[in-house]
Amino acid sequence: MTKLTIRVLTLAMLSTALVSGPVLKAYAAGSDTPSAPPATDTKHKKKGDKSSSIDDPKFLEGYRTAYTTIYDRHDYASAIEQLKALDREDVADVANLIGYSYRKLGNYQLSQAYYQQALKDDPNHVRTWQYYAMWQLERGNREQAQLSIT
Repeated sequence: MTKLTIRVLTLAMLSTALVSGPVLKAYAAGSDTPSAPPATDTKHKKKGDKSSSIDDPKFLEGYRTAYTTIYDRHDYASAIEQLKALDREDVADVANLIGYSYRKLGNYQLSQAYYQQALKDDPNHVRTWQYYAMWQLERGNREQAQLSIT
């Protein structure tokens, strides 16, 4: 998919979310399995490859526990601790969930920092764009929210 297509789809999903509310909430939450990082040139593979961590059973268990803590228990402070304990804040899904948790706790400054970290790791990370647009809306920045996804 092209960047434009992804952003147009994200805008459409955000518009639908604003209209339908809770119906789309489960979809925006994504999956309890982190997505693979974007493909990189295999010639320049780094020593600490991120893709190997998302396949690690211990990492997956910790990620799923934090995911459940967020979406089932709504215990955002505990989820932040659980996600930081994974020591993989450079993985877009992890940084995104930390940002989401901080946003739910009302700490918009830290939330923004983690959303930006997630987008640095994966500029096409759709869930981060969705949550970052919601962050903008909650801050009263409707125009910025629209720019975030267009």
